[in-house]
Amino acid sequence: MKTNDKNFSWILWLAVWLMFAGMSGVALAQQHQPNIILILTDDQGYGDVGRHGNPILQTPNLDRLHDESMRFTDFHVSPTCAPTRSALLSGRHDFKNGVTHTILERERMNLRTVTIAQVLKSAGYTTGIFGKWHLGDEIPYRPNRRGFDEMFIHGCGGIGQTYPGTCGDAPGNSNFDPVILHNNKFEKTQGYCTDVFFGQAMQWMTAVKGKKPFFAYITPNAPHAPLDVPEKYAQLYASKLPNDKTGRDTAKFFGMIHNIDENVGNLLAQLKAQNLERNTLVIFMNDNGGTVGVHVWNAGMRGSKNTPYLGGTRAMSFWRWPGKWTPANVPSLTQHVDVFPTLSELAGAKLPSKVKAQVEGRSLVPLLQNPAAEGPDRMIVRHIGRWPKGANPNDYKYTQVSVRNTRWHLVNDSKENVKRWVLYDLQNDFSEQKDVAAQHPDIVKMLEEEYDRWWTSVMPMLVNENVPQPAVNIYHEQYWKQYRGAGPNNVPPGTKLPTK
Repeated sequence: MKTNDKNFSWILWLAVWLMFAGMSGVALAQQHQPNIILILTDDQGYGDVGRHGNPILQTPNLDRLHDESMRFTDFHVSPTCAPTRSALLSGRHDFKNGVTHTILERERMNLRTVTIAQVLKSAGYTTGIFGKWHLGDEIPYRPNRRGFDEMFIHGCGGIGQTYPGTCGDAPGNSNFDPVILHNNKFEKTQGYCTDVFFGQAMQWMTAVKGKKPFFAYITPNAPHAPLDVPEKYAQLYASKLPNDKTGRDTAKFFGMIHNIDENVGNLLAQLKAQNLERNTLVIFMNDNGGTVGVHVWNAGMRGSKNTPYLGGTRAMSFWRWPGKWTPANVPSLTQHVDVFPTLSELAGAKLPSKVKAQVEGRSLVPLLQNPAAEGPDRMIVRHIGRWPKGANPNDYKYTQVSVRNTRWHLVNDSKENVKRWVLYDLQNDFSEQKDVAAQHPDIVKMLEEEYDRWWTSVMPMLVNENVPQPAVNIYHEQYWKQYRGAGPNNVPPGTKLPTK
């Protein structure tokens, strides 16, 4: 069959145009997917930043990030670290992931839980974690099995920590020159831990930029204990605090945050220098209520980490995307489980029905687009957990728990499982000083019924309660196998080999 040259040329041109149009469509879709950097600090409190009124701590870069962000001012996490991390990554309450503690196998996130990293990978992202994981140190639970392409982590809940069972970091590890598990192989690094984590994250982002959109989950162990920091940072605050143990510890704690602040500044500068700023969403959060610094400033709140009051759960939540959103305060009641559906929506990810059923949070996109938007009220339940290993959870149903909506906060701070509810009107008493339960029995009844429903719903999902402890910590076993097997010349400097 003869083909007219003119028609053939037109058909060829159309085919080429369609091919490039398709390629452009893919490129255009990727352009609309922001790079995502989620920074989650460890044991920093809501009041541990200059812009929230801290009278001593200097955080110019975090203050700038605050000023350039959408700021969720009534944002809440769990009262301790591993629970928050599981809720953040899954979009559902920590207990529904089996996470009821930070140790004793109860920090492990249920292997059936789908993570936001897995969802983002399905939407075309490359993913990396740099710092603290704390959702299971055994191989199947590690981040490289849970959706992360790049893994650069320490073990346990803090550098150098080890507890009976599976939760443990590299033996003898330190904030200085830490040994890090990098894609299943231990590496001896050089430098201070926070600098190491941010440095590795920035190096990785530089290497992957432009190929795919990236999700960088940067999770420094600082300012969690041990309070080890280069002396120059502690000295910035030593003269401003009493020369006693509390004052010296606070100076180190503030020094660790000062170092985080410098790293955030370096990160923002690199984004600008590499022309990534306008297509990168930077989120900054802390993982639970305040700790060492609360005696200096707690933003007028009652309570701290490991308590059911607002001071145990309120967190920073700064969302910066230059040119996309106009910086503003967002007063709506929000929480960590909202991050999963928000990032999924921003990435254009399609959630299977199973994942949709897992997610309890709400997308924050409507609030990011219009901070004055109002949605239906919501209930938030918090429980400290941490009952003894092997105990019946029902014997601790009323041990340090709370349930709230936008206005009311029902709290039971009993450590003896005694039902002793107090009620606070947050609209008029955000510092939680006046119990108004007697004046509002209907509110107490309504919130308690919500709590009872929640408690019943989570009981079948506490999968880690009776897990036996192994005789050997698998993280340690892998560590010694790598270094002993490689010969003494490859043992990290300063490491003391165990005797058999």
